Amino acid sequence: MTYDEFFKRAFRKSSGDKFRAFDYQRRLAERPWPDLLHVPTGMGKTAAVVLAWLWKRGWRDGAREIAPDSETPRRLVYCLPMRVLVGQTADNVVGWLRSLSIDGEPGTGKVSVHTLMGGSEDVREAIWAEYPDEDMIIVGTQDMLLSRALMRGYGMSRYQWPVHFAWLHNDAFWVFDEVQLMGPGLPTSAQLEAFRRKFALTANSRSLWASATLNRDWLDTVDLDAKGLVALHLSKKEERAPDIRARREARKQLKRSRLVLDSVSEKKVSAYARALVEDVRMVHRPGTSTLIIVNTVERAQAVSRALMAGLRSVTGKKARSVALEESPEVVLVHSRFRGPDRRAQEAKLTSPIPPQGRIVIATQAIEAGVDLTSRTLFTELAPWSSLVQRFGRCNRYGEWNKKPDSGEIFWIDIADERETAAPYEVSVLVAARKKLRRLRSGSPADLPLTVEEVPLHPVIRCKDFLDLFNTDPDLSGFDVDVAPYVRDADEADALLFWRDFGKDPNDSLQSAPHRDELCRAGLGVVKTLVDRLEPGQAWRWDPLMRRWRHHTRGDTVRPGMTLMIAADAGGYRTDLGLCISEKDPVPSISVRQQLAENPEAYDDDPRSLLERAVSLTVHLGDVEEEADKLCRKLSVSHPKAVICAARWHDVGKAHDAFQAMLQLAHRQGTGEPLGEGLWAKAGRKPGGKLGRPRYMVEMNNDRVERRRFRHELASALAWLAWRNHADDELTNLVAYLIAAHHGKVRLSLRALPGEEEPPDGRLFARGIWDGDVLPQLLFTDGESTPETTLRLDLMQLGQGPQGPSWTTRAQRLLESFGPFQLASYEALVRIADWRASRKEQP
Repeated sequence: MTYDEFFKRAFRKSSGDKFRAFDYQRRLAERPWPDLLHVPTGMGKTAAVVLAWLWKRGWRDGAREIAPDSETPRRLVYCLPMRVLVGQTADNVVGWLRSLSIDGEPGTGKVSVHTLMGGSEDVREAIWAEYPDEDMIIVGTQDMLLSRALMRGYGMSRYQWPVHFAWLHNDAFWVFDEVQLMGPGLPTSAQLEAFRRKFALTANSRSLWASATLNRDWLDTVDLDAKGLVALHLSKKEERAPDIRARREARKQLKRSRLVLDSVSEKKVSAYARALVEDVRMVHRPGTSTLIIVNTVERAQAVSRALMAGLRSVTGKKARSVALEESPEVVLVHSRFRGPDRRAQEAKLTSPIPPQGRIVIATQAIEAGVDLTSRTLFTELAPWSSLVQRFGRCNRYGEWNKKPDSGEIFWIDIADERETAAPYEVSVLVAARKKLRRLRSGSPADLPLTVEEVPLHPVIRCKDFLDLFNTDPDLSGFDVDVAPYVRDADEADALLFWRDFGKDPNDSLQSAPHRDELCRAGLGVVKTLVDRLEPGQAWRWDPLMRRWRHHTRGDTVRPGMTLMIAADAGGYRTDLGLCISEKDPVPSISVRQQLAENPEAYDDDPRSLLERAVSLTVHLGDVEEEADKLCRKLSVSHPKAVICAARWHDVGKAHDAFQAMLQLAHRQGTGEPLGEGLWAKAGRKPGGKLGRPRYMVEMNNDRVERRRFRHELASALAWLAWRNHADDELTNLVAYLIAAHHGKVRLSLRALPGEEEPPDGRLFARGIWDGDVLPQLLFTDGESTPETTLRLDLMQLGQGPQGPSWTTRAQRLLESFGPFQLASYEALVRIADWRASRKEQP
């Protein structure tokens, strides 16, 4: 099969034989990967990259036919600047895979597609992280992907951060699309590529930056020299090809609108929106699409309200002879919608244009990646790179090239005032205006290059990046804020969802938010919303204290934070999206409840409370077997440490506190006792609820609860005791991998708030008391561990009876293996545990 045949087959179900590969798409597939892809809008960059990746990974029609290219990693990570782009991109990718008959769920040996946009599905349903040995495509926003790549994943359990971090850096091919919209995420992407070139990886990774307005200098950072990056452009011969000329030289008259936005007061914006709607109605043609792009969600909503009001008014004036359905279809596109409402709007974009035409009101969300064309475009003044993208949404494919017709672009000026220019800088808009005044055509061939200076953004340095490897919050309970490295402060987001929970959500089991419930919101907007709410209407989850906490007007709103809002507080409309002025109750979204009702808490252990009880000996053997399979399949460079850690990972479950927890959970879940012996998993009836695990120990004729108990710390301490607390690399690596296999005990070791302090003053941490004893345990191969006394001297700094401290040992491992390799070993042990647990259940 040739690449041209392969490309055609990818589109056969959606377009028959209509599509064929451009020459640049063919070169991308058949030659070594470039670092930069610089081609005009409407030239199929997404298809070019995805299909080239599949081709180089050896996939053909129906199966993999040749060995994968060694320079093409197995995970394609498609990073987009806007949430609204993720769904469309993922749908396109799934369509191509299905046309090629190579799409499948993880575990089927084909290519799976996963989206990362926040919500419980990123961990519970999107099980991509469990399959590091399979080819897959991950599509997500820069917020979700870059925060994970910085070990501070937004909208997900903090205890899963290390696994996502591992697979987004090892064997990962990052594609950054529409880089002009990335803000500080762009230098962060460059720095992460530099760090991957500096530190050891378990498998090759690489990056590709793609845009129609790519400026190489924007990627020149303190650790990455952009001059050495290889770029792929259209050749002169390609530019003269008829099908490319139709797009590059598409006829687009460029005109200045009579309107000027000179104030953003509510009254002025309302008048501006009405005037804009009048101008749109004058030039809109039946049977065509008209696109209006404004710079803020609030103005997009104002224009939508004005347009709908105008249509209702016109309907009334014509004495009911014109039905509202005969007016142009109105579509509102921005990033502040919940999933179902956003998809309802997006579905209209891909449906046939109705006889009276379609009017689309959008924000920057439409600039990039959205496959949309229009005959008429209205756009507010914006940075030049953004304007080029917006112009690409008018007469995109040259469908209006026949004289005397053409596409029409009207640009709307904005006053040179900081508040009015927001979210952009005044100087950037001044530069764009200067270019516009010299132009009469918006055709790609007539537009000057993007030569703006490198935007000033925070740049993450190597030391700061390494510090992020420690996932424990500081003593005040807060994490290092990575938001400045992910998105501009004015554009940083939190996540909101609305629920009916009565007066206190802790009185009812509230599951982690489903992705469809989540709505992105700027930090300023969230603060304004919280400030107008009544006490008890905003809540956030505290994973340490395992309860929902009030979020009041005095509390800080941080990027990536997820807040639950009372449905009767308002703040959202299904047709407009996030509207903090709206007071009507927000309709709830019916979602499937998750197995674990509450979001994961620190002392939860949901994978130990399943449907079928499993003995500890059997589980240890199963996990060791799975680890061995993974190491062989992935050619892991330190398999002995991973397999040994898997063998010992749950030895600490022999602790009396854990066995008591399992006995109680099994009795509650099944109504029957668990039985004699040491157990790794308790059982319960299908659909049974998970209560709070209680770790109780009998001491001096009294029952003491060991809050914050972590069995994996007991396992690591037992391993160190078995090795006589040796300080060699293998001993320390195995101990770290054992301790880290739930993401809750990693680089530091200290007691946590809420722990029960021993009455005799002995050392304690994570529910373990110095001097606790583990009973003898038998492995499946006949080897056994002796009765073991657990010591905690290594939680103290410096050299002690157990040798170097835990922190010293862990930091030396980080220096020796680097963050990417160490995280991958950590993830492998955890995945072996997950796979074994899944096989042990019905």
